[in-house]
Amino acid sequence: MSRGQGFGLSNAARLALVQRLAKRREGQEAQAASDHRGFGAIQGLRDWGLMREAMGALAIESPFFRVHEGRAGAHSLIGNRETLNFGSYDYLGLNGDPRLHQAAAEAMARYGISASASRLVSGERPVHGVLEQRLAALYGQEAALAFVSGHATNVTVIGHLMGPRDVIVHDAAIHNSCVEGAKLSGARRVSFPHNDVRAAEREMASVRRSAGRALLLVEGHYSMDGDVPDLAALVRIARKHDAWLMVDDAHGLGCVGATGKGVFEAAGVDPAEVDIWMGTLSKTLCAAGGYIAARADLIDWLRHTVPGFVYSVGLSPPLAASAAAALDVMLAEPWRVAKLQANARLFRDLCRQHGFDTGASEGLSIVPVVLGSSVRAVRVAVALLEHGVNALPIVFPAVPEKLARLRFFLSAEHSEQDVRDAVAALVAATDGVAPADLAG
Repeated sequence: MSRGQGFGLSNAARLALVQRLAKRREGQEAQAASDHRGFGAIQGLRDWGLMREAMGALAIESPFFRVHEGRAGAHSLIGNRETLNFGSYDYLGLNGDPRLHQAAAEAMARYGISASASRLVSGERPVHGVLEQRLAALYGQEAALAFVSGHATNVTVIGHLMGPRDVIVHDAAIHNSCVEGAKLSGARRVSFPHNDVRAAEREMASVRRSAGRALLLVEGHYSMDGDVPDLAALVRIARKHDAWLMVDDAHGLGCVGATGKGVFEAAGVDPAEVDIWMGTLSKTLCAAGGYIAARADLIDWLRHTVPGFVYSVGLSPPLAASAAAALDVMLAEPWRVAKLQANARLFRDLCRQHGFDTGASEGLSIVPVVLGSSVRAVRVAVALLEHGVNALPIVFPAVPEKLARLRFFLSAEHSEQDVRDAVAALVAATDGVAPADLAG
């Protein structure tokens, strides 16, 4: 297979692109100077303009915002063409399940589509309490609280919980929502190398005495790499240093552990040993929103004070009802978890047999295929769709440039043949992508 180097460009293309972008930047600066009410002074907007210029120069089609003309399950209709889909979080294949549809329809008929207000004011519905009770029980916690957005859950809760005198020690690969919440809090932020518990211990030991409160923050199943942390070791570190342990297990529920309960099940750790569990409703549970499960006093305080809950509309009743139904199905049908994990392991192992770099993926539901440059990752994604497979690239700055990748989300709904066909298409797509040259 061709392994393009230098951002996936030929030497001549790299030089020509640098010259072209330098001229574009000069034009941006001149325009920003002359248009005082425009937005050209925003550096991020200007950088995006340079990226669009580069994509146009390289004749690269954007692989993002593809329109799915139906449910995006294991198969999806894209551009009126049937494709194998590896771009959705529907890990257990429940998004089209009639039991979830019925639960949502019944809640909508009784309560309407929207909660219509903050739950603190007038948006409370019984389905919220049912969902939260089931989530609390799952994690061995006293209570839980559901929010309308998974990303906003981390931002508002971490930002509210911690303060300028505190410290947050976190895995370097933590999700953006956790980073933004940590920034909002004003707490000191200290990262440690991904999944390095010895480094986590060192960093916590070095900063704990000078901080008021401490939070050790990790994911239960990392969305970029598909690997899991040593949860038992992290619990010991948190206890030793009088720190709270918070686990974002958004991609763990339904994927990790024999019955999909999450990283605590796989690690054999009592979930009550974790101080704060965070998760999302948009993946295995096929809804939208986020949640926190913890002790009752913390949840009660958040319910009455955390901005992202108090000043936001409540979770839509149909979504709350369908998420609760999905959780029930997951627990009643563990074969779905087993099928998901078998599919992911098969995909990972076949990729490795063909020489692809799948990193440290545990083969649970997420398998990255590292391609080494952003340009190459995007071009392979476009070529892959031509072969009938949808998988999205993850490029710089979401990951380091040399670690740009395609990310495959497996599902219990995929067949073994789907998995084998996808790997064959990946081999064909990568073989067909040589270093790029400029267009025009």
